[in-house]
Amino acid sequence: MASPPKEASFAQKVRAPPRRSMFSVEVLNRRPTRDPDYKAESLALVALAQEMAVSPDRILHKLVETALELCGAHSAGLSLLEEADQKRNFHWRVIVGAWEHNLNGGTPRDFGPCGTVLDQNAPLICTRPEQDFPYWTEVKPVLEEGLLIPFYVNGEAIGTIWVIAHDRSRQFDREDLRIMTNLGAFTGAAYQTWLSVNVAQRLASIVATSDDAIVSKTLDGIVTSWNRGAERLFGYSSDEAVGKSIMMVIPAERQHEENRIMECIRRGERVESYETVRRRKDGSEVEIFLTVSPVVDSEGKITGASKIARDITERKKIERQLALLAREAEHRTKNILSTVQATVSLSQSDTVDGLKQAIAGRLQALASVHRLFVDSRWTGADLRTIASEELSPYCKSDAKQTQINGDHVLLEPALAQTVAVVFHELATNAAKYGALSGPEGRVRIDWSRADDGRLHVRWLELGGPHVAPPTRKGVGMRVMEGMVRSHPNADLRFDWRVEGLCCELALEPEKV
Repeated sequence: MASPPKEASFAQKVRAPPRRSMFSVEVLNRRPTRDPDYKAESLALVALAQEMAVSPDRILHKLVETALELCGAHSAGLSLLEEADQKRNFHWRVIVGAWEHNLNGGTPRDFGPCGTVLDQNAPLICTRPEQDFPYWTEVKPVLEEGLLIPFYVNGEAIGTIWVIAHDRSRQFDREDLRIMTNLGAFTGAAYQTWLSVNVAQRLASIVATSDDAIVSKTLDGIVTSWNRGAERLFGYSSDEAVGKSIMMVIPAERQHEENRIMECIRRGERVESYETVRRRKDGSEVEIFLTVSPVVDSEGKITGASKIARDITERKKIERQLALLAREAEHRTKNILSTVQATVSLSQSDTVDGLKQAIAGRLQALASVHRLFVDSRWTGADLRTIASEELSPYCKSDAKQTQINGDHVLLEPALAQTVAVVFHELATNAAKYGALSGPEGRVRIDWSRADDGRLHVRWLELGGPHVAPPTRKGVGMRVMEGMVRSHPNADLRFDWRVEGLCCELALEPEKV
């Protein structure tokens, strides 16, 4: 069969009639039986033993070939239950003879001849299985008669061995049953040995090639094994480490940890998830994650310890960076909230809608500059970009209305927030009452270093309505002055010229 058929439903199994295709091997007692050929059988067992010694992974294939030859069958094979599908199907992993094209096919565990053999835990004769299992009509050539026996490994039936006759020219007898039983018992024992060796080899390979350091030692701390991972992690070769004290990789100030770990091991306890520091051959230290387990001999006596150590230097570095970022985020959040609180508390209006609009505009200015902080990974924001962001709503129709002159200067976050709010207030005022309220007006922003070492930023309005000095400080002016004066050695000055407002902002260079 090309692939295992779908398993029958529970209802199908319950309503299935008595198996017409399955018979007890007692039927063989009524058939003529050929004389045993012990010589051929002995030679076959020797060949199986040789195969086990030379190519143990082919022992099952050799078993099936031998069964086909000694029983004079037309096809022979081995069906195995596997953990990969929770033993729901028999998988035809070895087939020789006329059925070879069905290799890797199979049958359901609970609805097929092999399942019946395991359910009864006895050899059975099968003939024309399609009588009971309809999906067998697909299998060609037909199964005229089959002899199936359980295949045991370590006392557990994990599959079946079978020989098949595809026509009436061959009928099986008691001698075939004896041969199959002996072959199965011999091969099951050999296969179990091979599995044990194979598991041990795989474990040894895993230990040898693991990226983790895997080390074993005596209860006195003498190293007895040292894998490649340990060589890479600690810098000592296996020849340099085996037979030496494990203390060679433990800093003096941490050797008390080793004593406590070994106390746990002597009590038969496992030490897990232990983070510590060890010393490499070159003297450098490495942060590791440690698991230590007792090593127990065949009599249950604790003879040593097995350690698995993983380099967590990079992980600890990331954890420290995350902790630093968390503290920084907390600091920045407090600054942001302080700025927002100050902005809201200074905002006033004669109407609720007016107050909402004033607060929303100032918060939008803060949001815009914070987007710039993200782009720079919170190192600050560029002065030209801040100015462009705040003037952009007013220069869409006529780019000549605004002009920005000055080199790129990076302002640290707190100062950048203040400058963003100052530009926002000046631009809002200019749009309502100043140069940006009409098509002829212009705004120019420029900055340069002054003799006093500070960065001087100038906002100049031209071509707008005639300007008269205000009779009182408005809310916008108080917001700007309050935020600017929160910075050391920073000044804000307004010059209400007839031709337009001139505002000069001086910033401390150490804050730039």
